[in-house]
Amino acid sequence: MIPITGKAHDLGDGFFVTRLLPQAARRSIGPFVFFDYFGPVDFAPGKGIDVRPHPHIGLATVTYLFDGAQMHRDTLGSVQEIRPGDVNWMTAGRGIAHSERTGPQTRAAGHRMHGIQSWVGLPQADEEAAPAFQHFAAADLPERAHGGVNLKMIAGSAFGLTAPVKTFSPIFYADARFDAGGALTYGAEHEERAFFVIEGEVQTSEAHVHGPGAMLALEPGEEITLYADAPARVMLLGGAPLDGPRHIWWNFVSSSKDRIERAKQEWRDGKFGLIPGDDQEFIPLPENK
Repeated sequence: MIPITGKAHDLGDGFFVTRLLPQAARRSIGPFVFFDYFGPVDFAPGKGIDVRPHPHIGLATVTYLFDGAQMHRDTLGSVQEIRPGDVNWMTAGRGIAHSERTGPQTRAAGHRMHGIQSWVGLPQADEEAAPAFQHFAAADLPERAHGGVNLKMIAGSAFGLTAPVKTFSPIFYADARFDAGGALTYGAEHEERAFFVIEGEVQTSEAHVHGPGAMLALEPGEEITLYADAPARVMLLGGAPLDGPRHIWWNFVSSSKDRIERAKQEWRDGKFGLIPGDDQEFIPLPENK
C-alpha cells in the first residue's frame, strides 16, 4: 500500500478543503483525477458556501455529502439540491458551467458541511460527449450488509453491486460503514484501488492502523482485509486507468493541451452559456495560473 498525503487549505469561516488528488506522488487512481475532502465545519446561521458559476470540460464531477446540503445549477437548466447519501454526477464532456451554493433555507438555519468533490476523467472517445446531469437519491443506490459492514455503491460496479449512474469506463466508488468488529475483504476486482478513512479507524494488519484523513493506494493485485474495532466509515474507489495522460488546468481536463487552450478562450468569450437562476456572477479565468 502507498500512503497519499493531502494538503489542507482554509477557505475561510473554518472551512478546510484537503486535496488528495492530483499530486506529484500520484496523479490519479483509476479514472479519478481529482479528490477534494471538505469539512466537517459548522456554519452559523447566515453563512454558507458560494461557488460561483465556472466551466468544465473533459470530465465528470461527482459530489457526495456526509452532512449538509448544496444547491447545484448548470447551463443545462438543472436545479438540484443534494443531501447526505445522494449522488450528483455531472458529465462536462465538450463543455458545461455550473454553480454550487448553500440554499437559502439551509443558510438561514445554520448547518454542518462535510463531503467529497471528485472528478472522473473521461475516455478520449468521450471527452467531447454531450454534457449531462444525473441525480440519484440515497434510497436509489444499491446497498448490502455483510461481515459487519454496510456497503453502498455510489457509482460503477464492485462487491456484487452496481450503481444506476451512467459512467464511461470501469469504475467503482463506494461508501462503507463498519460496525464494531466489522471486516471487509478488498480484492483486486479493479486494476487501481484506494481507500480513504472518513471516521473512526481501520486496520489492515496488527501493525497498521489508519485514522480519519488517511488515504492508501493499493498495489496492483494486492488483496487486503479492512478491520474496525469500533464504528468507522471508509470510502473505496478506483477502476481502470485512463487511456493516456491527462492535462489538468484550472477546471479543465483533457488529453489535448490545444483543447484546454480552446476552452480558456471559450470561457473568456462567454460561449459556455448562462446558468438559469444564477447568471449574475461568474469566476473569471485565472490568467496567472
